[in-house]
Amino acid sequence: MSTNLVTEIRIDAPPQRVWQVLTDLAAYPEWNPFVVQATGTAEVGHRLTLRLQPVAGRATTVRPTVTAARAGAELRWLGHLGMPGLLDADHHFVLELDGNGTRLVQRERFTGLLAPLVARTLRRGTLPAFALMNEALKRRAELPVGSPRG
Repeated sequence: MSTNLVTEIRIDAPPQRVWQVLTDLAAYPEWNPFVVQATGTAEVGHRLTLRLQPVAGRATTVRPTVTAARAGAELRWLGHLGMPGLLDADHHFVLELDGNGTRLVQRERFTGLLAPLVARTLRRGTLPAFALMNEALKRRAELPVGSPRG
């Protein structure tokens, strides 16, 4: 059994600009209400360290591995709670050209033995955090390039 979380948003900035904000992990503490700290490199095979703050619940640190990184199009990572098969999280950002802007889809698929047990908690705490992150990413990406916070 799996649990799927999906959110999407339209951003009035081109995919390359959204990609730039999304992959500037060091700047996450400045704007991201969900991934409040992030280190690593958004390149396939690299390990990230992410401090997550769900809307309901306590913060947690995860160490996923980047499984896809196509500039301006897709960022994906896979993480595990403990050993693989216990609770696996496949997180995926898709950026699509939408007129002069970007359609961003953020999704995560949770599988493993614990997935059915945490489904309700994920929907209550993590899904709203995805929406908050999307809104914050939109605000950040729509700032003029070169502005103090852009």
